[in-house]
Amino acid sequence: MRILTQSTGLVRRARDSLLAQDCLLCGAESGNTILCPACADDLPRLPEQRCPRCALPSPQGEHCGRCLSKPPHYDATLAAFRYDFPADKLIQSFKYAHRLAVGRYFGERLAGLARSCDADLIVPLPLHVERLRERGFNQALELARPVGKARGWPIAAELCSRARNTPAQAGLPWRERGKNMRGAFRCNADLSGKRIVLVDDVMTTGASLDECAGTLKLHGATKVTLLVVARALPK
Repeated sequence: MRILTQSTGLVRRARDSLLAQDCLLCGAESGNTILCPACADDLPRLPEQRCPRCALPSPQGEHCGRCLSKPPHYDATLAAFRYDFPADKLIQSFKYAHRLAVGRYFGERLAGLARSCDADLIVPLPLHVERLRERGFNQALELARPVGKARGWPIAAELCSRARNTPAQAGLPWRERGKNMRGAFRCNADLSGKRIVLVDDVMTTGASLDECAGTLKLHGATKVTLLVVARALPK
């Protein structure tokens, strides 16, 4: 038994040595993950006191005035980080430079957040087929994979689709983003009684996620929880 244990330890050390890499942010050795512990701890966090529905700062962590006066279609938001340096650069490298290892890293962080909620299905926010062809992958689906694996929730990647190839939200003023997303999604399933976790990389105004959540609710979903890597705060 002792020989077997020693052999297992040698194999593990050899594997970790082969997988060792440098931290993407500071260059220090980070083992078998993309960030060293120090850089991981320094990723920008959201304030502890924030609205449970939209994740924006709120006194005492209560529902904010905007969510009370005009409730969004989604019921709660779980966000891992604040959309600020260097999390923003990491997310951009994942989406536009095809660094899928960054997506896996963030997906594992989302899997940890998802322990606080229950769901029947995971729905990655869909891309229009033309945008998918240009990018080569849907970042929301890549983020959803580690969550589904960790929580045992099925991923319904084909349940929703983009009805229109809308202009990129990032290029529009905040006030125009809601109008841009109206009628942007289709759903092809009966979701009566289903609790949905809707996954995406960044939540800015939340217009895209809100429109998709509304479509899911129209098809019977009883609860939609947003699960995002980063939440942008108003300047």
